[in-house]
Amino acid sequence: MRTLLIGCMLAAAAASAQWIKYPTPGVPRTKDGKPNLTAPAPRMPDGKPDFSGTWGWEDNRPCPPDGCADQKIGQEFINIGWALKDGLPYQPWAAELVKSRRADNSKDDPQTRCLPRGALRMLTDGLLKKIVQVPGLMTILSERNATYRQIFTDARPLPADPNPSWNGYSSGKWEGDTLVVETVGFRDDSWLDAVGSPLTSAGKMTERFRRPSFGKLEIEITVDDPKVYTKAWTIKLNQPIVVDTELLDYICLENEKDTSHLVGK
Repeated sequence: MRTLLIGCMLAAAAASAQWIKYPTPGVPRTKDGKPNLTAPAPRMPDGKPDFSGTWGWEDNRPCPPDGCADQKIGQEFINIGWALKDGLPYQPWAAELVKSRRADNSKDDPQTRCLPRGALRMLTDGLLKKIVQVPGLMTILSERNATYRQIFTDARPLPADPNPSWNGYSSGKWEGDTLVVETVGFRDDSWLDAVGSPLTSAGKMTERFRRPSFGKLEIEITVDDPKVYTKAWTIKLNQPIVVDTELLDYICLENEKDTSHLVGK
């Protein structure tokens, strides 16, 4: 009994040490203490919107008749082009590749193998992400594998011959209250979603970040990869603020025992 009691006390101490209920400073609140999500967005000293905060994801699918409680992940994570009228405009070879990946149960998906998901999928997965914005730099931190992405806002040009990387190389500039981010230098084996939509080193991603209110982040994403798609395509994400909590470690390879069984069909 004493051993059990000590174990419970240690577990409680560990949980409280994670700061998952610590009040987030600077949050505008209503009279009853709830976050005022419709309050104006905070701004940096130079007057530009401040995107700093911890952000979740919003499922843009219509709710089924019995409500949205069972929708545990945004549809864009599964199929990035689900909302496009005719789907993604794949080149014929890319359409066959996606068909093959689906038939193989996406066993070679980098995220299934505990590899990085890439810059776009960092925005669509079901884990929290934190944006930290300072003059000249915006950093996106992800709970998954303690990963990060850097978006430079110091007017630096994109590299002419980048070494391919998981997140690419990102440079942003302001157009009014919108941060326009261009990213190049992706790997040829990048996946944009769970069904296997490809992205290659020829691809360029353009994001338009807006914060219309304290509680909402809007991200418009355009992907232009002539190796894979017949034309550029655009999706829109809505991300809600998450307050009074903190990021928690999720290390995919910790006690991982599944990848050896991923054999597809």
